[in-house]
Amino acid sequence: MNKLVKLTLGLVATAAIVSCNQEAKKDNTTASTTAATTTPTTAQEEKIVYVNSDSLSEKYTYYKDVRARLEAKFKKAQADFQAKGQAYQREVAEYQQKGQGMSATERQATEERLVRLQGDLQRMEQNAGQSIGQEEQTEFSKVYTAVTEYLQKHAEDKGYKLVLTYSKTNPAVLYADPKMDITKEVIDALNKEYADKTPSKK
Repeated sequence: MNKLVKLTLGLVATAAIVSCNQEAKKDNTTASTTAATTTPTTAQEEKIVYVNSDSLSEKYTYYKDVRARLEAKFKKAQADFQAKGQAYQREVAEYQQKGQGMSATERQATEERLVRLQGDLQRMEQNAGQSIGQEEQTEFSKVYTAVTEYLQKHAEDKGYKLVLTYSKTNPAVLYADPKMDITKEVIDALNKEYADKTPSKK
């Protein structure tokens, strides 16, 4: 039942590649002529930026709230399963101690009940894992959507042509100039947007 950790790490992909070429179509002719005679400016270089997904998962309040809720649910399901498992083990131990003094009918009935209990435990573990896994997928999909929708609007407003994701733990990008890092402004904006949508806690 370690799916939570794996899916939590899956949020590394929350910063999507966003292409914003609307302005490029308008200025295509002018840009091609100018590019032949001038060197790239800082503004042009900054058309490609990145978001640090490690920082995003650590500081984005919405993501942290979802992770905390899922971890609490996982721990509760785990505690319930362990409690029922311990009760089952006690019944098995009791049967092992008293089995020889039982009649054949009592032994058969007890063994059949223990088999049913074991099956119930297996189904309980399987169902809990599937339920939590589905909820994780749904909740983190909402987080992913919130991030990508914001980044798309942000990229259009700023004129970015590409927004990359960067992570030290899973480096698809081997080097990124810190001047291209927009992580802080993205996290600040996302947290403000989430706070505006969330009822204040008193």
